[in-house]
Amino acid sequence: MTELQKRLFAMQDTGYRDFQKKVIPSVPEERVVGVRTPALRKLAKDLRKQETDLAEAFLGELPHAYFDEDQLHAFLISLEKDYGTCIAQVNAFLPYVDNWATCDQLSPKVFGKHKEELLSEIDRWMASDHAYTVRFGMGMLMQWFLDEDFRPEYPERVAAVQFQNGDEVDEYYVNMMRAWYFATALAKQYDAVLPLIEARALDPWTHNKAIQKSVESYRITGEQKAYLKTLKVKKK
Repeated sequence: MTELQKRLFAMQDTGYRDFQKKVIPSVPEERVVGVRTPALRKLAKDLRKQETDLAEAFLGELPHAYFDEDQLHAFLISLEKDYGTCIAQVNAFLPYVDNWATCDQLSPKVFGKHKEELLSEIDRWMASDHAYTVRFGMGMLMQWFLDEDFRPEYPERVAAVQFQNGDEVDEYYVNMMRAWYFATALAKQYDAVLPLIEARALDPWTHNKAIQKSVESYRITGEQKAYLKTLKVKKK
């Protein structure tokens, strides 16, 4: 084992490992060590502050053998303060992301200071033929462009994504992110996003899932929820 792998196994929680195996079906069971997220976040911070050479060497070692290494990798990238370096690290890492959890944990704070440059990257990610790169792009559009930087064409871009690669698990996690995006967009930009829901711009499954998530949200008013329910597409 490498030094970091030994550390990860020293932090192993077998109960948590067994739980994780159930919620990340796209990851082979033998790749899951079972290190809890707070411990991985702390390790990432310690590596960035105290063992920078080890951290940089680890970031260059792709692919990793274990899911927990991928999680640590995502947390390390998320701590990068230089935008150019961060983008390079993200683009090097995304092709190896094989599950929703690692995809969603990758959330660099530096992106918030470079939104104009970030948009072109997001468009490229969403056009990828790799499921979790697409999911990541939509996640970044949801995180950074649904408030003061929102534009009506952004949800149109998400609606236009029609990811199909023949893998039901991959397609499910892309469409789940599309639904999550629209539910969040309805909560934050209801009037601008509603016309896309009314026009059935999404496929039926994603359309209904977005409405379901919206109805479950405390940020949607009772009147809005009642109307959204009338827009659900009936199953054939």
